Amino acid sequence: MSDRIVDEIGGPVPQIDPTLAKVLQYVALEGKERLKELGQLVPFTAVTVKENMFIEEMESTTSDHVFAEARHTVQNVKGADAYALCYDGYIDTDAGKKDAVIAEGGVPGEETGYAVAIVYEGEGEDRAFIDQVAYIGKAPNFMQHIDPNDKFVPADDGMELIGGSEDVAAEADEEAGEKEE
Repeated sequence: MSDRIVDEIGGPVPQIDPTLAKVLQYVALEGKERLKELGQLVPFTAVTVKENMFIEEMESTTSDHVFAEARHTVQNVKGADAYALCYDGYIDTDAGKKDAVIAEGGVPGEETGYAVAIVYEGEGEDRAFIDQVAYIGKAPNFMQHIDPNDKFVPADDGMELIGGSEDVAAEADEEAGEKEE
């Protein structure tokens, strides 16, 4: 997927909701691991509700359909704290286009979402990742019309529960700490 345009690339990193920042970091790192292990990255969404994160892979194959499916998946999740969409794409840089694992997301009630990326070069087993999750800009927020005070209503929609957000935050913090060493 490569048809996504974020509102601005780079610039100063804005104050991002701490839960969203952790979800974006976790999802970008998860996407990187999936791409390394499987050789491809099936786009997926992650939605956090209290201590839980729900992950759902996208069935669509075109970028327009993936974004529409992601919007549909997350735009009505009441009680959610944050969401992220992860996909394999590219970013434009001063040095040209760079392949990247991109995670973009938002929180309920906020007008703007944000995007981060992990840049890589090469293909297959020769793929080399830059170990840093980098802020790339503002992005659409599929949850902007959700009231942040709405309560969670569970739905049987095939989302996979992967554990508490404390576990997610701890994993993201641990992986970030390993990169610094």
